[in-house]
Amino acid sequence: MVAVIAMPFVIRGLGTERFGLLSLAWVVMGYFTIFDLGLGRATTKFVAEAMGKGEDAEVPQIIWSSVSTQAIMSLIGAFILFSITDLLVDSVFNIPLKHIGEAKDTFHLLALAIPIVLISSSFSGVLEAIQRFDYINLVKIPTSILTYILPLVGISLGFGLPGIVILILIARFAALIIFFMMNLRFIPQLMNYSGSKAHFTRLFSFGGWVMVSNLIIPFFSYLDRFLIGAFLTMDAVAYYVAPYDVITRLLILPGSIACVLFPAFSRLDACNDREKINVILMRSIKYTLTIMTPIAVVLIIFSKDILMIWLGNDFAEESLNVFRLICIGILLNAIGYMPFALIQAIGRPDLVAKYHLVEFPIYAGLTFIMINALGIDGAALALCLRMAWTIPIFTLLSMRVARVSINSPSENGTIRSVLIAAGAIIASIAFLIYNGESIGAIGLLTCLLLLGYIIIVWRIAFDSIDKNFIKGSIIRFYNYSLAKGDNVHVQR
Repeated sequence: MVAVIAMPFVIRGLGTERFGLLSLAWVVMGYFTIFDLGLGRATTKFVAEAMGKGEDAEVPQIIWSSVSTQAIMSLIGAFILFSITDLLVDSVFNIPLKHIGEAKDTFHLLALAIPIVLISSSFSGVLEAIQRFDYINLVKIPTSILTYILPLVGISLGFGLPGIVILILIARFAALIIFFMMNLRFIPQLMNYSGSKAHFTRLFSFGGWVMVSNLIIPFFSYLDRFLIGAFLTMDAVAYYVAPYDVITRLLILPGSIACVLFPAFSRLDACNDREKINVILMRSIKYTLTIMTPIAVVLIIFSKDILMIWLGNDFAEESLNVFRLICIGILLNAIGYMPFALIQAIGRPDLVAKYHLVEFPIYAGLTFIMINALGIDGAALALCLRMAWTIPIFTLLSMRVARVSINSPSENGTIRSVLIAAGAIIASIAFLIYNGESIGAIGLLTCLLLLGYIIIVWRIAFDSIDKNFIKGSIIRFYNYSLAKGDNVHVQR
């Protein structure tokens, strides 16, 4: 929400070229988090398993073993990024001459962020393992907000891109310190260093394959931007990145669910509770679709109006199809989060990594062809196609390795919820032919579509367990509100 409000002012303050440069700089820094070696994810898994088995004495050793390795590898990554900055700026990216010096200073500063980000991931991973997401939010919410607020502060103070990056680095370092203090609250034994070589093998055996995925996934996420910057213009990067960065914030929902599922699946796998794994996987997919589909429908139908109000006529003209296609791609991507988390949690990150190794050259070739044929619209279309073919592959893999029952989805309505969501998206696309109609008429049709969607999901996709849970939640919320109101009345 902060990004939606702040981004137009950031773009106006920096200009489209410098905003595109800042976006590419963050892409490069994000890619260098591959030096994490998958240890953040491995820390969460093994801390969750150790606590589930009552092996609390092992936890500090696991954490310090991970942090020590993170520190070493992140410094190597920072050195490499610092060393290749001139190559990136002068030869790889199509950066205007007037911004060359500023770009180099920005990339040099971003190298300092790599150790901060990676070490933070280990400490936040511990909080995920013990499922204290409330504490994680106390840090990540302000940090995420500052990512968009601090550029505005820098612009108002007359800072260039390097000055803005320094402000963000200070915020990230403060977050690291707070994460460490939170870890001490729950695991006081961390005050004494207790890294153990015995845990390195376990961490690396799991984290090594996660690292392979982490090495490739940033390419998947940022390949389109690199190709647009190389074959089109920095303006085109801005027209693509602005809607992409905001719409992908919708992935906070499936990302949050998967974040909770990963340590839960790890514990359930240790107990060999396949039935519960099956139930949690299928219902998480169904609930994610049920919530995200109406959001995607509204964004698709009102895409042009949203872009005009938010970023102006130029973006409404250039980014319209990108906006719509990415909405569809993000909805598809949301489904894949759950089987992805399951496959890694049961100790088979190698399957995901091998799939990514095979998939990447196919996606890279497709994106290259699409961009040259259709520009930034082609990049968005390639993203949708990749999400579409990934879903059945990840689902089949999770069913095979986790022994998820093939009959379970139809029993609890997961397959039906997928079909209903597809119908709603098709209907929203059909609404686009009414471009000439008044906003009031489109709004009425949209309300009718959403009402129909809710009724169909309730009657067809939800079973008695879902309905009883929702009814019980409403009753509990009503009783809580009523009791709170009575307490206020008594106090008065």
